[in-house]
Amino acid sequence: MSKNTINWDRVKHRVSKENVRTYWRPYAAPTIMSAGDSLISGAPQMPRWDPLPKAAVSVAINGAFFTKAENPNQAQTPDEIIRSAKECIAEGAQIIHIHVRDEGGHNVLDVDRFSEVLGRLKADHPEIALDACLVAVNDEESKAMQEVIDRRLVSAVPVNTTALILGDNLFVKPPHAIIEKTRMVMDAGLVPQLAVYTDGDVDNARRLLIDSGLVKGPLTWLLLAGLPGCSPMYSPQSMIDGLVRQVGLIRQVDPGANIIVCAGGRASLHLANLALLMGLHIRVGMEDTVWKWPHRDDLIQRNVDAFCIARTMVDAVGRELMSAEEFRQMCGISSGISRGNAAAAE
Repeated sequence: MSKNTINWDRVKHRVSKENVRTYWRPYAAPTIMSAGDSLISGAPQMPRWDPLPKAAVSVAINGAFFTKAENPNQAQTPDEIIRSAKECIAEGAQIIHIHVRDEGGHNVLDVDRFSEVLGRLKADHPEIALDACLVAVNDEESKAMQEVIDRRLVSAVPVNTTALILGDNLFVKPPHAIIEKTRMVMDAGLVPQLAVYTDGDVDNARRLLIDSGLVKGPLTWLLLAGLPGCSPMYSPQSMIDGLVRQVGLIRQVDPGANIIVCAGGRASLHLANLALLMGLHIRVGMEDTVWKWPHRDDLIQRNVDAFCIARTMVDAVGRELMSAEEFRQMCGISSGISRGNAAAAE
């Protein structure tokens, strides 16, 4: 404990002279504090912020990592995936992200399953924006990825520019695979989305795709920061520091970037809320987390619950939900691609 060094005799002397009084001079009296311009300088006292864009809120129905063993509510079969997506759409969701699973519940790149899920959703809800994760892990899936792209079942395809130990998994996209997948997507008239997990992934995207001239900004980025082995988020402070840093790096290589922050790991919906405050876009749902909150163990019961929480967050910070058409325009997806998806899916 520090030593008390206050000179109490001097304090008492000044109190006896001036009492306990604050010096107050309202120089713009009778106005005490102008909420608009200063009555003396004429400059704004508290300048209005630039308007924040409408918020794109994508809902990821499921993902590649967590199964019913971690969260029994995870959508696995085509019917479960479609039912969960429809629940979200009924509450106003306009953007849906899809993975498909095999009978064992594992992520799979299967043309027939993607065709069934995407085709049924597009037939019933042609207005929504649909995208899907196409990560090929063997030769068979590489062929399936090419077919999904050629058939234009989706309008946008994530390209992971990553090499990391993701949880207990080695997850590496070699340089040639990053470049070739991007070429495949663009040659099909689709839109690549740059999916990054770490600072290094941002630099991989710069070196391999942007500075090489293969892609030009503004681009759409998927920021998947909160997973184990990515950008550590052990506390609110590390979450804030990590997200601000990664967003800053993306802005340096792509100043006009459209950044979608995916609510993954423990940070979950807290991360989504921070992203909304920063004027970014978000993806919520069961893709990369099982929890609602970082400080509790409440499981996400339904994807629509996560969407409704996100919708409330959007309203609470004074933003508006982006429509599917506005999302397509932001990402550079033409209406022709969207119509092509519907025809191909059917």
